[in-house]
Amino acid sequence: MENVRKTVSQLLNEFGKVVIGYDDAKRKIILALLADVHVLLESVPGLAKTLLIETLQQTISGSTSGRIQFTPDLKPQDIIGFRVFNQGTRQFEDEPGPVIGNNFVLADEINRAPGKTQAALLMAMQERRVAIARNIYRLSDPFLVLATMNPIENEGTFPLPEAQLDRFAMKIKLDYVSREDEKKMLFNTALEGRDAHMGAKAVVSADDIVKLREQIRKSVYVSEALVEYVLGLVRATRPGTEEFKDVTGKSEGRAVADLIRIGASPRAEQTLVKLGRVRAAIQGRDFVLPEDVRAVAKEVLRHRIILSDDAIFDSVSPDVAISLILKCVPIVDDVEQYKRH
Repeated sequence: MENVRKTVSQLLNEFGKVVIGYDDAKRKIILALLADVHVLLESVPGLAKTLLIETLQQTISGSTSGRIQFTPDLKPQDIIGFRVFNQGTRQFEDEPGPVIGNNFVLADEINRAPGKTQAALLMAMQERRVAIARNIYRLSDPFLVLATMNPIENEGTFPLPEAQLDRFAMKIKLDYVSREDEKKMLFNTALEGRDAHMGAKAVVSADDIVKLREQIRKSVYVSEALVEYVLGLVRATRPGTEEFKDVTGKSEGRAVADLIRIGASPRAEQTLVKLGRVRAAIQGRDFVLPEDVRAVAKEVLRHRIILSDDAIFDSVSPDVAISLILKCVPIVDDVEQYKRH
């Protein structure tokens, strides 16, 4: 586990040289990278979303990054690639899109493109391969998509359907940084020029990330007690289950039953276990505790819960419902129950 902790510490240190603030978001993006999952980032313009992905790529040698600016006229071929006719050879050739050959892809304002174009990217994220005509291309490993959405923009947008939102492991919200961090930004003249991300240096290779991921998967133990907790947590978001009724009976003030219409999918359970395993390794443990799951629960569940009409009318966020559930789902306190025996 020391190797994992050292690598993550080095990545965060290099991140901090360029991206000021957002410590929690940076940690969770690294979690996603080591868990081999994708991230949806929600924030208003100008909060360093592009700089985040460029800096992450800069810290990993042997990796490449690409950016897709989503617009209403963007087509699936602009993401995957297309066939072109070579006048010299008199043959058709493949022109790969930005998802082919890149380890990190920034999908900027993903909700500005129509559903067919969104689906092309989401299929690449899920299958890790794409097809141009009859030729199959396997995507790079590691492969991380960081998609962004502007929560205040409604003009010319195409909301992501729930089934497509479910493909993102986490939805991270970026807010404004503290006053002190903004002050540091203003004094950092390196951020004013081009290629600000070049201030970070490579501390690990792309192959090392793949190896670390495999080590974590083999070495970190997931106990039955932990699985039971994850099942109880996710099933408590689904109306009609015994877990949901139990949480509703325990919740104080506004009941969970008044807030949720449809709960999270089994993919949420798999994601919580994946991310919990990585977080445990970073903490220096070879077993997962409920605290590892709770640390990422809001990011994993907030875009997978569909609120009731009353909750939407009252402007209640999914985080409120998740907080209630986290308070009410019971936890086995005996640490020995989570260790490998």
